[in-house]
Amino acid sequence: MSQPEKLGIMVCGHGSRNQNAASEFAKVAKGLKARHPDTPVEYGYLEFCNPVIHSGLDALREQGVTRVLAVPGMLFAAGHAKNDIPSVLNTYQAQHPDMKIDYGRELGFDLKMIRAAGARIQEALDTANAENGDVPMHETLLMVVGRGSSDPDANSNASKVTRMLWEGMGFGWAETCYSGVTFPLVEPGLRHAAKLGYRRIVVFPYFLFTGVLVKRIYSYTDQVAADIDDIEFIKAGYLNDHDLVLDTFDDRVEETRVGLALMNCQMCKYRDQVLGFEAEIGLPQESHHHHVEGIGGGLENCPCKGDCDASCREEAFCMEHGLPWTPLHDHNDDHGHDSGHGHEHSHDHKHDHDHAHAHDHHHHPYPHADHPHGPVSMKKKR
Repeated sequence: MSQPEKLGIMVCGHGSRNQNAASEFAKVAKGLKARHPDTPVEYGYLEFCNPVIHSGLDALREQGVTRVLAVPGMLFAAGHAKNDIPSVLNTYQAQHPDMKIDYGRELGFDLKMIRAAGARIQEALDTANAENGDVPMHETLLMVVGRGSSDPDANSNASKVTRMLWEGMGFGWAETCYSGVTFPLVEPGLRHAAKLGYRRIVVFPYFLFTGVLVKRIYSYTDQVAADIDDIEFIKAGYLNDHDLVLDTFDDRVEETRVGLALMNCQMCKYRDQVLGFEAEIGLPQESHHHHVEGIGGGLENCPCKGDCDASCREEAFCMEHGLPWTPLHDHNDDHGHDSGHGHEHSHDHKHDHDHAHAHDHHHHPYPHADHPHGPVSMKKKR
């Protein structure tokens, strides 16, 4: 007589050097647990944080789970959702064939997420209006900041979010920029936007949680605002654990359960010729994150009390303050990334393919890495 199936939910995140970001991510698992009180719910990260993904899967096995509904805690599907997480899940599945792992899809472009974004922006506008007086929407520019990726499909989704917010809320104008990898980056994007003649610019990080990149976005906003006296810059909050975000996570879990978790592969650079990315068709699906699983131990004692931009992770700083120091893996991309790493993939997104793991850690070059408003501009500043 076969054993009855026992479901478990696994939320798979990237991880952050900012412990506040890790705490916020943990709220997602807690929120799902509240919605599924009879189902084990665990979470894990690819890098920089504990627990790592395989530890979360171990915890589910210990609770007798036989089928895992694994959902990526990612806004859009780029390298992490397409390569790194599936590779980790594949490896674990091969080691534990008694437990079935079904991989869901990213949060993606979703009307619930748009509504959550609109709510965060409106909160910032309401505060600014109360403090400084109303500015008409047609005299206000919205700047949506996406994470940035070497996957043009993921980047285009950020632009689509911008358009939906622009048209839905009635801004006078809207632009999209990115925190890293692609172009335009935040500072050149904001300096361009400032030339368009709007009285107010709302900067909205389309991010799930805080962290190094969100802090960097706000820092660049402050830098540009300090140079421009006649424009009011408003920093809107990121998505965080808005109820509609949790609703979307819940939708992804249910899609995975019933077998409807289908990624959009129509624009995938690994499957077809995407302009400028032709050399990446059919690259193997692999992850490099085994080198940084759980790295960052000691961040719990960070003198920034968790709200860290990682500047205190320097070896000399840690020695001076008696903190444990863990060298961080070099991604050759210190301006933030959601990269489609060069050892990527022949994929069908179901993480059911073989992985040779030839650990060369080659990152396929981003074709516009020298764009003057992209990664090269940040490197020049440094």
